[in-house]
Amino acid sequence: MSDRPDPDDELDLVVSLPTIVSIIDAARAVGELEEEANNEEVQDEENPDDNDPDALTDTLKGLIDELNEDEQAALIALTWVGRGDYDTTEWEEALRLARERNSAGDAAEYLTGMELFGDLLSEGLAAFGVPAEEVGR
Repeated sequence: MSDRPDPDDELDLVVSLPTIVSIIDAARAVGELEEEANNEEVQDEENPDDNDPDALTDTLKGLIDELNEDEQAALIALTWVGRGDYDTTEWEEALRLARERNSAGDAAEYLTGMELFGDLLSEGLAAFGVPAEEVGR
């Protein structure tokens, strides 16, 4: 039996797909910059913030902080689905637990602290049959 939801059921991911994809893109950019920073000293003298993983992480956290509590919980739940902690049939349970987990309002800190956050979020979307690469940017 597949863990994908019935296509006839309307899926409500709580957060808009373009918002999720922009967060995926930002998270992946942070990961790439962190990897580059760990491997070599790379600096663009004209735009030092373009190569500063901390500045980009702050921007990513800002994107997450702008979301309401339900949207933040949905990001957490999607990431858990992407990590394999839950499957798509357990979406409501994952959302409920994500709301509890985010009761302190620290979703941005929690999510950006996850290794491969952008990839996990993308995998969560893909589990619902929505490849991030196919969502318009």
